[in-house]
Amino acid sequence: MSDETIAIVGAGIVGLAIGREITLRRPGTKVVILEKEAEVAQHQTGHNSGVVHAGIYYTPGSLKAELCTRGRLLLREYCADRGIAYDECGKLVVAVCPDELGRLDNLEKRARENGVPGLRRVDPAGIREIEPHAAGLAALHSPETAITDFPGVAKAFAQDVIAAGGEVRTNFAVDRLTPAGSRIEIASGERRLLADQVIVCAGIHSDTVAQLAGDAAAPRIIPFRGEYMRVKPAKADLVRGMIYPVPDPRYPFLGVHFTRRVTGVVEVGPNAVLATAREGYTRTTFSVRDLAGIAAWPGTWQMARQHWRTGVKEVRGSLSKRRYMAEAMQYVPEIGATDVYRAGAGVRAQALDRDGSLVDDFRIHRLGPVTAVRNAPSPAATSSLAIAEHVVGQIFGQ
Repeated sequence: MSDETIAIVGAGIVGLAIGREITLRRPGTKVVILEKEAEVAQHQTGHNSGVVHAGIYYTPGSLKAELCTRGRLLLREYCADRGIAYDECGKLVVAVCPDELGRLDNLEKRARENGVPGLRRVDPAGIREIEPHAAGLAALHSPETAITDFPGVAKAFAQDVIAAGGEVRTNFAVDRLTPAGSRIEIASGERRLLADQVIVCAGIHSDTVAQLAGDAAAPRIIPFRGEYMRVKPAKADLVRGMIYPVPDPRYPFLGVHFTRRVTGVVEVGPNAVLATAREGYTRTTFSVRDLAGIAAWPGTWQMARQHWRTGVKEVRGSLSKRRYMAEAMQYVPEIGATDVYRAGAGVRAQALDRDGSLVDDFRIHRLGPVTAVRNAPSPAATSSLAIAEHVVGQIFGQ
Protein backbone atom coordinates (compact mmCIF):
# COMPACT_ATOMS: atom_id res chain seq x y z
CA MET A 1 0.00 0.00 0.00
CA SER A 2 1.04 3.59 -0.64
CA ASP A 3 0.03 6.93 0.86
CA GLU A 4 1.25 8.92 -2.15
CA THR A 5 -0.96 11.34 -4.03
CA ILE A 6 -0.35 11.57 -7.76
CA ALA A 7 -2.11 14.29 -9.73
CA ILE A 8 -2.60 14.14 -13.48
CA VAL A 9 -3.45 17.34 -15.32
CA GLY A 10 -5.73 16.55 -18.24
CA ALA A 11 -8.48 13.96 -18.68
CA GLY A 12 -7.90 13.10 -22.29
CA ILE A 13 -7.20 9.52 -23.25
CA VAL A 14 -3.46 9.71 -22.39
CA GLY A 15 -3.96 11.23 -18.93
CA LEU A 16 -6.72 8.76 -18.12
CA ALA A 17 -4.62 5.80 -19.33
CA ILE A 18 -1.73 6.92 -17.12
CA GLY A 19 -4.05 7.25 -14.12
CA ARG A 20 -5.39 3.76 -14.76
CA GLU A 21 -1.87 2.33 -15.07
CA ILE A 22 -0.85 3.84 -11.72
CA THR A 23 -3.84 2.26 -9.98
CA LEU A 24 -2.84 -1.12 -11.43
CA ARG A 25 0.86 -0.90 -10.56
CA ARG A 26 0.65 0.92 -7.25
CA PRO A 27 -2.54 -0.11 -5.43
CA GLY A 28 -3.47 2.29 -2.65
CA THR A 29 -1.90 5.31 -4.34
CA LYS A 30 -4.32 8.23 -4.45
CA VAL A 31 -4.74 9.18 -8.10
CA VAL A 32 -6.47 12.48 -8.84
CA ILE A 33 -7.08 13.46 -12.47
CA LEU A 34 -7.78 17.16 -12.98
CA GLU A 35 -9.77 18.34 -15.99
CA LYS A 36 -10.71 21.91 -16.85
CA GLU A 37 -13.83 20.89 -18.79
CA ALA A 38 -17.08 19.54 -17.35
CA GLU A 39 -16.46 16.07 -18.83
CA VAL A 40 -13.53 13.92 -19.91
CA ALA A 41 -12.27 13.53 -23.52
CA GLN A 42 -13.54 16.90 -24.72
CA HIS A 43 -10.66 17.94 -26.97
CA GLN A 44 -8.25 15.86 -29.10
CA THR A 45 -9.64 12.55 -27.81
CA GLY A 46 -13.19 13.54 -28.73
CA HIS A 47 -12.38 15.10 -32.11
CA ASN A 48 -10.12 12.60 -33.86
CA SER A 49 -10.83 10.19 -36.72
CA GLY A 50 -11.15 7.09 -34.54
CA VAL A 51 -8.33 5.25 -36.35
CA VAL A 52 -6.24 2.64 -34.53
CA HIS A 53 -2.91 2.84 -36.35
CA ALA A 54 -0.76 -0.20 -37.10
CA GLY A 55 2.64 1.56 -37.25
CA ILE A 56 3.09 2.26 -40.96
CA TYR A 57 4.41 5.79 -40.76
CA TYR A 58 6.77 6.06 -37.82
CA THR A 59 10.56 6.15 -37.79
CA PRO A 60 11.85 2.69 -36.74
CA GLY A 61 13.24 2.85 -33.22
CA SER A 62 11.26 5.98 -32.31
CA LEU A 63 8.91 6.13 -29.35
CA LYS A 64 6.01 6.43 -31.78
CA ALA A 65 6.98 3.21 -33.56
CA GLU A 66 7.56 1.29 -30.33
CA LEU A 67 4.52 2.50 -28.42
CA CYS A 68 2.11 2.37 -31.35
CA THR A 69 2.94 -1.30 -31.96
CA ARG A 70 2.42 -2.29 -28.34
CA GLY A 71 -0.42 0.13 -27.77
CA ARG A 72 -2.51 -1.29 -30.61
CA LEU A 73 -2.32 -4.79 -29.15
CA LEU A 74 -3.18 -3.57 -25.65
CA LEU A 75 -6.05 -1.46 -26.97
CA ARG A 76 -7.51 -4.30 -29.03
CA GLU A 77 -7.49 -6.55 -25.96
CA TYR A 78 -9.00 -3.82 -23.77
CA CYS A 79 -11.83 -3.10 -26.21
CA ALA A 80 -12.64 -6.81 -26.47
CA ASP A 81 -12.70 -7.09 -22.67
CA ARG A 82 -14.90 -4.02 -22.21
CA GLY A 83 -17.22 -4.58 -25.17
CA ILE A 84 -16.13 -1.38 -26.95
CA ALA A 85 -16.51 -1.28 -30.74
CA TYR A 86 -13.27 -2.25 -32.51
CA ASP A 87 -13.35 -3.00 -36.25
CA GLU A 88 -10.27 -4.11 -38.21
CA CYS A 89 -11.67 -2.78 -41.48
CA GLY A 90 -8.18 -2.21 -42.90
CA LYS A 91 -6.40 0.66 -44.63
CA LEU A 92 -5.07 1.31 -48.13
CA VAL A 93 -2.26 3.86 -48.56
CA VAL A 94 -2.55 4.72 -52.24
CA ALA A 95 -0.11 6.21 -54.75
CA VAL A 96 -2.05 7.99 -57.52
CA CYS A 97 0.84 9.32 -59.63
CA PRO A 98 4.28 8.02 -60.64
CA ASP A 99 6.07 10.61 -58.47
CA GLU A 100 4.60 8.96 -55.36
CA LEU A 101 5.85 5.44 -56.08
CA GLY A 102 9.30 6.09 -54.61
CA ARG A 103 7.72 7.47 -51.44
CA LEU A 104 5.48 4.41 -51.30
CA ASP A 105 8.60 2.21 -51.53
CA ASN A 106 10.15 4.06 -48.59
CA LEU A 107 6.92 3.80 -46.61
CA GLU A 108 6.74 0.06 -47.25
CA LYS A 109 10.31 -0.38 -46.01
CA ARG A 110 9.52 1.59 -42.86
CA ALA A 111 6.29 -0.33 -42.23
CA ARG A 112 8.04 -3.67 -42.59
CA GLU A 113 10.78 -2.60 -40.17
CA ASN A 114 8.02 -1.73 -37.71
CA GLY A 115 6.46 -5.17 -38.12
CA VAL A 116 3.08 -3.97 -39.41
CA PRO A 117 1.02 -7.19 -39.42
CA GLY A 118 -0.30 -8.56 -42.70
CA LEU A 119 1.15 -5.72 -44.78
CA ARG A 120 1.15 -6.30 -48.52
CA ARG A 121 1.63 -4.25 -51.64
CA VAL A 122 -1.12 -4.33 -54.24
CA ASP A 123 -1.50 -3.23 -57.86
CA PRO A 124 -4.55 -1.44 -59.37
CA ALA A 125 -6.50 -4.71 -59.55
CA GLY A 126 -5.63 -5.42 -55.91
CA ILE A 127 -6.79 -1.94 -54.92
CA ARG A 128 -10.17 -2.53 -56.59
CA GLU A 129 -10.48 -5.93 -54.93
CA ILE A 130 -10.19 -4.31 -51.50
CA GLU A 131 -11.93 -1.01 -52.28
CA PRO A 132 -13.91 -1.41 -55.54
CA HIS A 133 -14.44 2.34 -56.00
CA ALA A 134 -10.86 3.46 -55.26
CA ALA A 135 -8.29 4.45 -57.88
CA GLY A 136 -4.50 4.34 -57.86
CA LEU A 137 -1.29 2.94 -59.35
CA ALA A 138 -0.20 0.95 -56.29
CA ALA A 139 -1.00 0.76 -52.60
CA LEU A 140 -0.01 -0.69 -49.27
CA HIS A 141 -2.74 -2.68 -47.57
CA SER A 142 -2.72 -2.87 -43.76
CA PRO A 143 -5.55 -5.27 -42.88
CA GLU A 144 -5.25 -4.81 -39.10
CA THR A 145 -5.54 -1.02 -39.10
CA ALA A 146 -8.78 -0.54 -37.18
CA ILE A 147 -11.40 1.93 -36.05
CA THR A 148 -12.78 2.36 -32.55
CA ASP A 149 -14.66 4.73 -30.27
CA PHE A 150 -11.89 6.67 -28.52
CA PRO A 151 -14.21 8.81 -26.35
CA GLY A 152 -15.81 5.54 -25.21
CA VAL A 153 -12.38 4.12 -24.41
CA ALA A 154 -11.46 7.25 -22.44
CA LYS A 155 -14.67 7.08 -20.42
CA ALA A 156 -13.96 3.42 -19.63
CA PHE A 157 -10.47 4.38 -18.42
CA ALA A 158 -12.06 7.01 -16.16
CA GLN A 159 -14.42 4.38 -14.74
CA ASP A 160 -11.43 2.11 -14.05
CA VAL A 161 -9.66 4.89 -12.15
CA ILE A 162 -12.74 5.64 -10.05
CA ALA A 163 -13.41 1.95 -9.39
CA ALA A 164 -9.84 1.66 -8.04
CA GLY A 165 -10.43 4.52 -5.58
CA GLY A 166 -9.13 7.38 -7.71
CA GLU A 167 -10.84 10.65 -8.56
CA VAL A 168 -11.62 12.61 -11.71
CA ARG A 169 -12.17 16.25 -10.78
CA THR A 170 -13.78 18.23 -13.58
CA ASN A 171 -14.05 22.02 -13.91
CA PHE A 172 -10.56 22.23 -12.38
CA ALA A 173 -8.46 24.47 -14.65
CA VAL A 174 -4.91 24.38 -13.28
CA ASP A 175 -3.42 27.88 -13.10
CA ARG A 176 -0.55 27.40 -10.63
CA LEU A 177 1.99 24.71 -9.78
CA THR A 178 4.02 25.67 -6.71
CA PRO A 179 6.70 23.75 -4.78
CA ALA A 180 5.55 22.95 -1.23
CA GLY A 181 8.48 21.27 0.50
CA SER A 182 8.94 17.92 -1.19
CA ARG A 183 5.47 18.14 -2.72
CA ILE A 184 3.71 20.24 -5.36
CA GLU A 185 0.71 22.45 -4.69
CA ILE A 186 -1.71 22.53 -7.61
CA ALA A 187 -4.20 25.39 -7.73
CA SER A 188 -7.30 26.31 -9.69
CA GLY A 189 -8.44 29.67 -8.46
CA GLU A 190 -8.98 29.22 -4.72
CA ARG A 191 -8.99 25.42 -4.85
CA ARG A 192 -5.82 23.55 -3.84
CA LEU A 193 -4.40 20.06 -4.02
CA LEU A 194 -1.10 18.76 -2.63
CA ALA A 195 0.57 15.99 -4.61
CA ASP A 196 3.80 14.01 -4.41
CA GLN A 197 4.00 13.68 -8.19
CA VAL A 198 2.36 15.65 -11.00
CA ILE A 199 1.98 14.36 -14.55
CA VAL A 200 1.01 16.95 -17.15
CA CYS A 201 -1.09 15.57 -20.03
CA ALA A 202 -2.72 18.84 -21.02
CA GLY A 203 -2.77 18.34 -24.80
CA ILE A 204 -3.23 21.65 -26.57
CA HIS A 205 -2.17 23.45 -23.36
CA SER A 206 0.69 21.10 -22.45
CA ASP A 207 3.40 23.74 -22.96
CA THR A 208 1.74 26.43 -20.85
CA VAL A 209 0.93 24.04 -17.98
CA ALA A 210 4.46 22.57 -18.06
CA GLN A 211 5.93 26.06 -17.86
CA LEU A 212 3.96 26.63 -14.64
CA ALA A 213 6.28 23.99 -13.18
CA GLY A 214 9.39 25.69 -14.56
CA ASP A 215 9.77 23.67 -17.76
CA ALA A 216 11.39 25.18 -20.86
CA ALA A 217 9.36 27.13 -23.39
CA ALA A 218 10.31 24.70 -26.16
CA PRO A 219 8.60 23.06 -27.80
CA ARG A 220 5.68 25.45 -28.22
CA ILE A 221 2.28 24.03 -29.08
CA ILE A 222 0.88 25.39 -32.33
CA PRO A 223 -2.78 24.54 -33.02
CA PHE A 224 -3.78 23.14 -36.40
CA ARG A 225 -7.47 22.77 -37.13
CA GLY A 226 -8.43 19.62 -39.00
CA GLU A 227 -11.79 19.89 -40.76
CA TYR A 228 -13.90 16.92 -41.85
CA MET A 229 -16.48 16.36 -44.56
CA ARG A 230 -19.09 13.63 -44.17
CA VAL A 231 -20.19 11.53 -47.12
CA LYS A 232 -23.95 11.57 -47.72
CA PRO A 233 -25.66 8.23 -47.00
CA ALA A 234 -26.34 7.56 -50.68
CA LYS A 235 -22.62 7.13 -51.34
CA ALA A 236 -21.28 6.02 -47.95
CA ASP A 237 -21.17 2.39 -49.11
CA LEU A 238 -18.55 3.28 -51.73
CA VAL A 239 -15.88 3.12 -48.99
CA ARG A 240 -15.45 -0.12 -47.05
CA GLY A 241 -12.62 0.86 -44.71
CA MET A 242 -9.90 3.52 -44.96
CA ILE A 243 -8.25 5.06 -48.03
CA TYR A 244 -5.22 7.26 -47.39
CA PRO A 245 -2.77 9.20 -49.59
CA VAL A 246 0.98 8.64 -49.50
CA PRO A 247 2.05 11.25 -46.90
CA ASP A 248 4.51 14.03 -47.58
CA PRO A 249 7.57 13.16 -45.44
CA ARG A 250 8.15 16.86 -44.67
CA TYR A 251 5.03 16.97 -42.49
CA PRO A 252 3.62 14.94 -39.57
CA PHE A 253 0.13 15.20 -41.10
CA LEU A 254 -1.21 12.25 -43.13
CA GLY A 255 -3.25 14.14 -45.72
CA VAL A 256 -6.97 14.14 -46.47
CA HIS A 257 -8.32 10.58 -46.40
CA PHE A 258 -11.53 8.54 -46.34
CA THR A 259 -12.38 6.85 -43.04
CA ARG A 260 -15.34 4.72 -42.06
CA ARG A 261 -16.45 5.27 -38.45
CA VAL A 262 -17.69 2.58 -36.09
CA THR A 263 -21.12 4.22 -36.41
CA GLY A 264 -21.11 3.42 -40.13
CA VAL A 265 -20.71 6.98 -41.43
CA VAL A 266 -17.82 7.80 -43.78
CA GLU A 267 -15.77 10.95 -43.33
CA VAL A 268 -13.23 12.72 -45.52
CA GLY A 269 -10.36 14.60 -43.90
CA PRO A 270 -8.89 16.11 -41.95
CA ASN A 271 -6.95 18.90 -43.58
CA ALA A 272 -4.43 20.94 -41.52
CA VAL A 273 -5.06 24.68 -41.20
CA LEU A 274 -3.28 26.91 -38.69
CA ALA A 275 -5.98 27.67 -36.12
CA THR A 276 -6.66 31.16 -34.77
CA ALA A 277 -7.13 29.84 -31.22
CA ARG A 278 -5.83 26.86 -29.26
CA GLU A 279 -9.39 25.59 -29.09
CA GLY A 280 -10.26 26.93 -32.54
CA TYR A 281 -12.71 24.32 -33.76
CA THR A 282 -14.33 26.78 -36.20
CA ARG A 283 -12.95 29.37 -38.61
CA THR A 284 -14.62 32.13 -36.57
CA THR A 285 -13.06 31.15 -33.23
CA PHE A 286 -10.43 33.78 -32.50
CA SER A 287 -8.15 34.37 -29.51
CA VAL A 288 -5.91 37.43 -29.39
CA ARG A 289 -3.89 35.84 -26.58
CA ASP A 290 -3.34 32.59 -28.44
CA LEU A 291 -2.45 34.35 -31.70
CA ALA A 292 -0.01 36.60 -29.87
CA GLY A 293 1.67 33.52 -28.40
CA ILE A 294 1.91 31.91 -31.84
CA ALA A 295 3.34 35.09 -33.37
CA ALA A 296 5.87 35.57 -30.56
CA TRP A 297 7.38 32.13 -31.04
CA PRO A 298 10.44 32.32 -33.36
CA GLY A 299 9.75 28.86 -34.72
CA THR A 300 6.43 30.06 -36.17
CA TRP A 301 8.16 32.39 -38.62
CA GLN A 302 10.75 29.78 -39.54
CA MET A 303 7.93 27.34 -40.26
CA ALA A 304 6.04 29.95 -42.29
CA ARG A 305 9.07 30.70 -44.46
CA GLN A 306 9.58 27.00 -45.19
CA HIS A 307 5.98 25.93 -45.72
CA TRP A 308 3.89 28.97 -46.72
CA ARG A 309 2.86 27.47 -50.07
CA THR A 310 1.39 24.42 -48.34
CA GLY A 311 -0.34 26.71 -45.85
CA VAL A 312 -2.00 28.70 -48.63
CA LYS A 313 -3.17 25.48 -50.29
CA GLU A 314 -4.70 24.24 -47.03
CA VAL A 315 -6.54 27.52 -46.46
CA ARG A 316 -7.97 27.44 -49.98
CA GLY A 317 -9.22 23.90 -49.37
CA SER A 318 -10.74 25.00 -46.07
CA LEU A 319 -12.70 27.81 -47.72
CA SER A 320 -13.87 25.84 -50.77
CA LYS A 321 -15.59 22.46 -50.57
CA ARG A 322 -14.88 21.99 -54.27
CA ARG A 323 -11.13 22.47 -53.79
CA TYR A 324 -11.16 20.26 -50.70
CA MET A 325 -12.83 17.40 -52.55
CA ALA A 326 -10.78 17.81 -55.74
CA GLU A 327 -7.84 16.33 -53.84
CA ALA A 328 -9.93 13.55 -52.31
CA MET A 329 -11.46 12.58 -55.66
CA GLN A 330 -8.08 11.32 -56.84
CA TYR A 331 -8.66 8.35 -54.53
CA VAL A 332 -12.43 7.82 -54.86
CA PRO A 333 -13.50 9.58 -58.09
CA GLU A 334 -17.22 8.92 -57.55
CA ILE A 335 -17.39 11.03 -54.37
CA GLY A 336 -17.30 14.74 -55.17
CA ALA A 337 -18.26 18.07 -53.64
CA THR A 338 -22.00 17.49 -54.04
CA ASP A 339 -21.76 14.14 -52.22
CA VAL A 340 -20.46 15.51 -48.91
CA TYR A 341 -21.35 18.07 -46.30
CA ARG A 342 -19.25 19.82 -43.69
CA ALA A 343 -18.96 17.87 -40.44
CA GLY A 344 -16.96 18.59 -37.31
CA ALA A 345 -13.36 19.60 -36.77
CA GLY A 346 -10.54 18.78 -34.40
CA VAL A 347 -7.48 20.71 -33.26
CA ARG A 348 -4.11 18.98 -33.38
CA ALA A 349 -1.65 20.06 -30.68
CA GLN A 350 1.48 20.20 -32.83
CA ALA A 351 4.76 20.88 -31.03
CA LEU A 352 7.13 23.27 -32.77
CA ASP A 353 10.79 23.82 -31.88
CA ARG A 354 12.51 27.21 -31.94
CA ASP A 355 14.08 26.50 -35.32
CA GLY A 356 10.70 25.89 -36.95
CA SER A 357 10.97 22.10 -36.89
CA LEU A 358 7.66 20.28 -36.49
CA VAL A 359 8.30 17.82 -33.65
CA ASP A 360 7.42 14.36 -34.91
CA ASP A 361 8.10 11.94 -32.06
CA PHE A 362 6.45 11.81 -28.66
CA ARG A 363 8.33 14.08 -26.27
CA ILE A 364 8.26 13.70 -22.48
CA HIS A 365 10.13 15.96 -20.02
CA ARG A 366 11.03 15.25 -16.39
CA LEU A 367 11.39 18.06 -13.83
CA GLY A 368 11.86 16.40 -10.46
CA PRO A 369 8.39 15.48 -9.22
CA VAL A 370 6.76 16.83 -12.40
CA THR A 371 6.55 14.81 -15.61
CA ALA A 372 5.28 16.67 -18.68
CA VAL A 373 4.02 14.97 -21.82
CA ARG A 374 4.98 17.79 -24.18
CA ASN A 375 4.14 16.25 -27.55
CA ALA A 376 1.62 13.45 -27.99
CA PRO A 377 -0.18 13.81 -31.32
CA SER A 378 -1.38 10.88 -33.43
CA PRO A 379 -0.96 7.96 -32.79
CA ALA A 380 -1.28 8.90 -29.10
CA ALA A 381 -4.81 7.53 -28.81
CA THR A 382 -3.74 4.21 -30.36
CA SER A 383 -0.66 4.18 -28.12
CA SER A 384 -2.33 5.43 -24.93
CA LEU A 385 -2.00 2.24 -22.87
CA ALA A 386 1.63 1.81 -23.96
CA ILE A 387 2.39 5.50 -23.29
CA ALA A 388 0.97 4.92 -19.81
CA GLU A 389 3.31 1.95 -19.25
CA HIS A 390 6.26 4.01 -20.50
CA VAL A 391 5.56 7.11 -18.40
CA VAL A 392 4.79 5.21 -15.19
CA GLY A 393 7.90 3.05 -15.74
CA GLN A 394 10.04 6.17 -16.12
CA ILE A 395 8.69 7.73 -12.92
CA PHE A 396 8.78 4.67 -10.69
CA GLY A 397 11.43 2.52 -12.36
CA GLN A 398 9.12 -0.45 -12.76
